[in-house]
Amino acid sequence: MITYVLRRLATGVVLALLVTLITFALLSTSFDRVVAGVLGPAATPELVDARKAEMGLDRAVLVQYLDWLGHVLRGDFGTSYFTSEDVRHAVTARLSVTLSIIVVALLISVVISVVLGVLSATRGGVVDRVAQGVSLIGNLVPSLLIAIVLVLVLAINLKLLPATGFTPFAEDPLQWAKTITIPVIVLVINGIANMAAQIRGSMIDELRKDYVRTLRCRGIPERSVIYRHALRNAAGPALTVLSFEFLQMFGAALIIENVFALPGFGAYAFSASLQGDIPIIMGIALFSVLLVVSINLVVDLVNGWLNPKARIH
Repeated sequence: MITYVLRRLATGVVLALLVTLITFALLSTSFDRVVAGVLGPAATPELVDARKAEMGLDRAVLVQYLDWLGHVLRGDFGTSYFTSEDVRHAVTARLSVTLSIIVVALLISVVISVVLGVLSATRGGVVDRVAQGVSLIGNLVPSLLIAIVLVLVLAINLKLLPATGFTPFAEDPLQWAKTITIPVIVLVINGIANMAAQIRGSMIDELRKDYVRTLRCRGIPERSVIYRHALRNAAGPALTVLSFEFLQMFGAALIIENVFALPGFGAYAFSASLQGDIPIIMGIALFSVLLVVSINLVVDLVNGWLNPKARIH
């Protein structure tokens, strides 16, 4: 298992290097526009060339990338071209906002999906139709439309929740909960759509297998058969869907955070891309890859713990 973890970490490092190198190469095609944006309305071709030389952007792309990588390995992620913010502090601060929303949404999605999936697989009937209806709505209705409807109902008409803005948890936990409620509901509806269907299908497959019939014949209580044996074996495919859901929610944050004016990772990435803020974009690319690799590694380890057959020695 240790060898497996080290191999996955090495793969993650290679992936991070490739993604950041490709990102930097693509950004290099817009250096002139970025420098002109830094200089503002007074930018002339001569000033742009002089400023590029001053910023080191006139060197070979590979040399610039290796220079950036060397600084990153020493813990220096650079500063924003436009705000002079420290990249590491700026990105991690926004990432904490996004993760606080996604983690809450994922936890709620997992709990509801497991309950709906297990009940629909074991009882069928109305519960099964409700679960399939929720999955259908989550898959067919766009997140943006759900967000607009929730804002109209909960924020504008009923005035129960704020439509925009964000309050840090450390500052006021109750207000923090209010500010993330609508974004979390939007993410949960989409999360349940895929996870509940996956758990339902996996549970139905497991409950039809011979070992379940054997357990029942031996007089093992039905609750133990379902939750201790069948659900544990069905959790593997569900964990894979969970990792995909995390990535989808991470991508959906780009829309959600802009709609609700949340100072998160997605909104920050969007504004940095519009400005061409190269140090911020590189920092966002690096943190994104490391986060994805970490999530996949955790899912694989949990899957191996739940199902010994899935372990790779």
